[in-house]
Amino acid sequence: MMTPEQQLALIKRGCDELIQEEELLARLKEGRPLRVKAGFDPTAPDLHLGHTVLMNKLRTFQELGHEVIFLIGDFTGMIGDPTGKNVTRKPLTREQVVANARSYQEQVFKILDPARTRVVFNSDWMGQKSAADLIELASHFTVSRMLERDDFSKRFAGQQPIAIHEFLYPLLQGYDSVALMADVELGGTDQKFNLLMGRTLQGRYGQTAQVVLTMPILEGLDGVQKMSKSLGNYIGVSDVPGEMYQKLLSMPDTLIWRYFELLSFRPLEEVDGFRVEVAAGRNPQDIKRLLAEEIIARFHGAEAAAGAHKAAGNVLTKGEIPEDVPVVVISAEGQDGLSLMAVLTRSGLTKNSAAAKDVIQRGAVFIDGQPARVDFRMAVGQVHIIQSGKKAIARITLDK
Repeated sequence: MMTPEQQLALIKRGCDELIQEEELLARLKEGRPLRVKAGFDPTAPDLHLGHTVLMNKLRTFQELGHEVIFLIGDFTGMIGDPTGKNVTRKPLTREQVVANARSYQEQVFKILDPARTRVVFNSDWMGQKSAADLIELASHFTVSRMLERDDFSKRFAGQQPIAIHEFLYPLLQGYDSVALMADVELGGTDQKFNLLMGRTLQGRYGQTAQVVLTMPILEGLDGVQKMSKSLGNYIGVSDVPGEMYQKLLSMPDTLIWRYFELLSFRPLEEVDGFRVEVAAGRNPQDIKRLLAEEIIARFHGAEAAAGAHKAAGNVLTKGEIPEDVPVVVISAEGQDGLSLMAVLTRSGLTKNSAAAKDVIQRGAVFIDGQPARVDFRMAVGQVHIIQSGKKAIARITLDK
């Protein structure tokens, strides 16, 4: 069993800031499971590896025997987190929040242990609050303190509008820590103001203030800007194995150790050994392969990780697709569409469903030059150029 000091060293791996370290060590020495909270606003249904940096740290707490509270901000999500925004965000509808939250849970449990994760929704307590309760909550903080937030101060100085409800967001996030009696709260470096709000409000409500741990924002594959789907420098959690493999091996060598620190669960001693080997002349691509296989196994399983290299680099881009691609018309037989597996088998691109399942799992199916999503469904009337493996390719039309 790890000592409190050993636990602390593992918890600190890759973190940006820990407020306050001595407080966390004191709580670890109490020998009880700590309540470790992280909140997620379900603003988008698809996660990338940048999002998983925080979840990896939650898993570390789980493995140390602590209670992880995965908070889905379905109430605050309808306000919209103003962090890093220079304009007021449009609130989400209840339907959007519920759909995105469902997708979040499906993806995060590829990292977290469902049996050791407590999933909560902040509408459970915030939805019961009256107007008088919100006024009382707002009385604990001043406008001047709120304007200390970088994004608010910039918008105020630039005479850009700040809606009153945006001031409520940090207060509501902070109150979540009160409602959950959190010992520790995790967030990205951009969330520091909101996390400290939890410390402040817990003190005002007579609780012991939570420890705040911030994690860095992961750089994307360009090695410069943060990982972002809009910038195209991301690796999606739902990317197929071949695509994940190809992306990870294409990253700059300068990112290798950063990604190992924040995305890998390998012991730091082992990673330090890799550093020594690379410095001594080992090909960095060998090390990237190890990371790629570890991450692919996490999201797709060991078998997919072992075969991912077979799919990487096999796709024909639109410029390479020959003009004489065979034309195949298949029938939906009265349905409004077909699954990817059904399209592959009915078109003859694979011999049978077992072969179709294999190429899909390996990420070796491409549609119009792009990796196919596992949940792809072809609608009646659509026409796509579909490639299965290295050589099987056809222009497929789905008829009624």
